[in-house]
Amino acid sequence: MFLNLEDETGHVNVVFSRGAWARWRHVARHTPVLLIAGRVERAQDVVNVVAERVEAFSLGAPVPASRDFR
Repeated sequence: MFLNLEDETGHVNVVFSRGAWARWRHVARHTPVLLIAGRVERAQDVVNVVAERVEAFSLGAPVPASRDFR
């Protein structure tokens, strides 16, 4: 499984192994802001973060729902 993050500077793919997704799926699907720790991989112009830990992150203010392209 992967998530694609985008800002003004470009894209970053967050890649989850099968075990990591099973462990943090609930947090990733039900939390609007995530703190993701992992290993950065770079190949040419592509940047991936292989997720090793995922936590809910609170901003202390309401966050609008993200766009869901399903």
